[in-house]
Amino acid sequence: MMRRRLLATVLGLSLATLPLVSAHAWEARVEGIKNHWERVITEQAEGERGDGLKALAGRAERLVAEHPNAATPLVWQGIIEASWARERSGLGALSSAKSARDALERAVELDPEGNDGSAWVTLGALYHRAPGWPVAFGDAETADRMFRRALAIRPQGIDVNYYYAAFLEDEDRHGEAREHARRAVGGQAREARRASDEALREEARQLLERL
Repeated sequence: MMRRRLLATVLGLSLATLPLVSAHAWEARVEGIKNHWERVITEQAEGERGDGLKALAGRAERLVAEHPNAATPLVWQGIIEASWARERSGLGALSSAKSARDALERAVELDPEGNDGSAWVTLGALYHRAPGWPVAFGDAETADRMFRRALAIRPQGIDVNYYYAAFLEDEDRHGEAREHARRAVGGQAREARRASDEALREEARQLLERL
């Protein structure tokens, strides 16, 4: 009887720790994907990132398939697909942009904060840059709404303010664009994404000079 109780206790403890171990493994994989993306984006020139982003897109897709109800893998799938769309052309670019949009919209359904606003920023950039109907889904009004959702969550974010400033410049709203470009230049870089945030800060400086 004592041996049975001991076995039950050990099994119970083991089962209780399984979700924690699984969660840690899941977080480590997301961290690996994020760090790889950061290196590709900041260390390789535009036009030379395709192979790295394609490989990352595959890794993110597999992670999402294993954890379909987790928001963070979906956010990173969306960010990577959006980055890959910028490297591609024609139907390939549209396919990646649509995949990014779908992943990010699913992510914000699961988590309205959208990974501290990152999902909303990327959605705003997608709706800003994609061609409009009937070719694709681009829409300035929707882009503006997505950026505002991101700003409500992280008003001093470098990425939020830079991408919104770029959108406002294209919409000929130059006074607002200058304000958000200034916020991007003076914003706080995130420790986990310092390299990409600092790269965007420099782009914001260049945008401010144009404006």
